Amino acid sequence: MGDFGAEVKAQPEVKGTTLEGKKTKLHGRAFYESIGSPKYIVAPMVDQSEFAWRMLTRSFHPKEEQSKLLAYTPMFHARLFAEEEKYRRSHLQATRAAAGTTTEEKKKTEKKEKGDESEKGDEGGEEREGEQLWLDGNPAMDRPLFVQFCANSPDHLLAAARRAAPYCDAVDLNLGCPQGIARKGHYGSFLQEDQDLICRLIGRLHAELDVPVTAKIRVLDTPEATLAYARRVLGAGASILTVHGRQREQKGHLTGLADWQVIRHLRDNLPPDTVLFANGNVLQHGDVQRCLDATGADAVMSAEGNLSDPAIFAAEPAPGDHPREYWRAVGSADADGNESKSKPVLSGWRVDAVMRRYLDILHRYVDDEEPPTRRPLFVPGDDETWLLEPPQQQQQQQQQQQQQQQQQQQPQQQQPQGQQEQASEERPSKRRKTSDQQQKKSTKKRGSDATSNPNMSAVQAHLFHLLRHLVSRHTDVRDMLARSSRDGLPGYERVLSAVEAKVAQGLIDYDRTRGRSWDDEVAGLYARPDAPEHESSVAALKRCARPWWVVQPIIRPMPAEALAKGAVKLSKKDAEKLKQRRDGKE
Repeated sequence: MGDFGAEVKAQPEVKGTTLEGKKTKLHGRAFYESIGSPKYIVAPMVDQSEFAWRMLTRSFHPKEEQSKLLAYTPMFHARLFAEEEKYRRSHLQATRAAAGTTTEEKKKTEKKEKGDESEKGDEGGEEREGEQLWLDGNPAMDRPLFVQFCANSPDHLLAAARRAAPYCDAVDLNLGCPQGIARKGHYGSFLQEDQDLICRLIGRLHAELDVPVTAKIRVLDTPEATLAYARRVLGAGASILTVHGRQREQKGHLTGLADWQVIRHLRDNLPPDTVLFANGNVLQHGDVQRCLDATGADAVMSAEGNLSDPAIFAAEPAPGDHPREYWRAVGSADADGNESKSKPVLSGWRVDAVMRRYLDILHRYVDDEEPPTRRPLFVPGDDETWLLEPPQQQQQQQQQQQQQQQQQQQPQQQQPQGQQEQASEERPSKRRKTSDQQQKKSTKKRGSDATSNPNMSAVQAHLFHLLRHLVSRHTDVRDMLARSSRDGLPGYERVLSAVEAKVAQGLIDYDRTRGRSWDDEVAGLYARPDAPEHESSVAALKRCARPWWVVQPIIRPMPAEALAKGAVKLSKKDAEKLKQRRDGKE
């Protein structure tokens, strides 16, 4: 087959040729500028870049700056999204029944969602009678937003994209997933050997979809091969190209460093108006500008860095702002009381503060209720008596406060006088039994929600990532978190109580020792000699190390370190590729 990208270029411009009554479809830089030219990008992450997490990331930015942050949905399977209503509803919660909707109207809506041709009337389910906008893609709070699909069929991709288009700014094609499931399903980075198919997928959406199409790729073996690949993807009609600076084989123990120079090669050799996003090596906020400077990209995308620190794109708060959420320390004191100058200034958002924000978002947007009343986050100098209470007693007090708050928000419905008298005359044991039955039903419902609601099913994994450094030390919290998903938000609230107590004790110890408690922990790390960054993780560990109560990245060992420890064994082909990458860094 010929160069499909060239064929698409020869076709009439899609820009400005959309159906009558539809918003003009922009392309390339014009489209990018129309959504605010965002510099910060929350990566598409399987089961991890859902609405609540996107909202958490946005919450660290002033409202007037939130258009500078673009987010992607998790990767969706195009065929399943196009064909299965249950799959769509369990992954994209863009609309719900409006208040006061009748049963007949709900049935009609469900019939449309299932794809009944006599009722459909549109391609994707724009806001219809009896429905209202809800979470994903809601213009009031979740834009700009790109919806990402994996696909290997142009028909399936177009059908899925049309269903998602009313609720997003663009549709993205995943060409970067390196996992075994992508190899088996023939999608993601395993399409890069079939670039004709890639061009058909992108070209179909470019020609027939009402919103722009974008793509995310990985670099190939050489800068020249990557440039040729990028030209084909852009020529087929992609408005924006995201480039992950790692090759397909760089995953797990072999992840290593992303190659920013390959992205710079694309920047220098593609047309100047090409919109490029760079992905890889962004561990903390300072890396964002380093990446922009090194690659020349328009924006920076973060995946694992964002999971460890959802505030990774936000500037440090001004001194005095968020004093209970944002922790600051200026070194530590030696045995004579002198301030230590050998360590970097430590600061960062507290894990208990970030977890609170996250649970508050789940309460407010997913459960449609106000978050429970909470005590102010602890800082040294506050009353410490609550730390002496058994955890169970703390949880009971919190539950009582939450119940009182719910009663105030939802006044009891008036009952007929006879029913009120009957209720008051019931034996206490009967009332307890009824209450227990209701609690069991509620727990069962929460367990169901945890598996069917994309925001709830992601919580446990998010918290294990966010709290990685805390639960590595406090294994009782780790065990509690491992059992929490079946209880839904009440279970996670109990974990939060435990996290707050651990953080408070850590802050007390740090304050009492003037930082020596932390210095003692990292003395061994700072004593280790530095080594080239592509061979050793020591430099990154030193740069990113923070007390365990502060959000911080998870630093992977470099491939050479993993090999030395016997954590991975390479095939001859992979060993040769690793050697070539090493030689290129020397």
